[in-house]
Amino acid sequence: MAAIEVITFDLDNTLWDVEPALLRAEQAQQDWLRQHRPGAVEHLDHEALFAFKQSVWKRHPELAHNVTAMRTQTLYELQRNAGFGEDEAREGARLAFAVFLAERHKVELYEEALDVLQALARDYTLGALTNGNADIYKTDAAEYFDFAFLAEEIGASKPHPDMFEAALQHARVDAHRIVHVGDDPEHDIRGAQAVGLRTVWMNGRGKSWPGGQPADREIGNLAELPAAVAEIAGTA
Repeated sequence: MAAIEVITFDLDNTLWDVEPALLRAEQAQQDWLRQHRPGAVEHLDHEALFAFKQSVWKRHPELAHNVTAMRTQTLYELQRNAGFGEDEAREGARLAFAVFLAERHKVELYEEALDVLQALARDYTLGALTNGNADIYKTDAAEYFDFAFLAEEIGASKPHPDMFEAALQHARVDAHRIVHVGDDPEHDIRGAQAVGLRTVWMNGRGKSWPGGQPADREIGNLAELPAAVAEIAGTA
């Protein structure tokens, strides 16, 4: 038996449902632009705005791992296209993103999350690994986490091994002593498996496994996680 010492978590749709927060954040950002940068977004419906974002993504593949920089670039270009000057567009992008991020962090953790994290933190080191720009230390779960890495800090997104290697280097334990918990089969489960981490698939939406090597355990609710980790430790 090899003891599990560290548990790392994906954040969005693993510890909380991200969609409500993102919708509120997008609306707050649009409201700011309409008030302070008239002409930047009023002429774009949902489909046209998405197409504009896609054009930015295609022109800036170097920002693929950095959702903050990509969103800021999009905000900048929207304002430039509306006739605002360089400095005004840069400042507007910064301010509009700040409005977005403040609302984005107002996430509502799954009902059982805090009790589960509190229990796990007594026995394990907890870390966060996210491709998004959520900061676990700006949520109600902050006190239970020992470390956190964002893809934009590492320079690569899950499933790239650099994200998981960052956790390994920080924790200073062998890979098989870390369990990674996430909702995305590719980014979280296969990415973690590739570097030797144990895995738990958080399948809160009842999806079918897409194929390939399954996670060590599958759960539909975070309340099942402590038992899943204990089972993994018992079979390691």
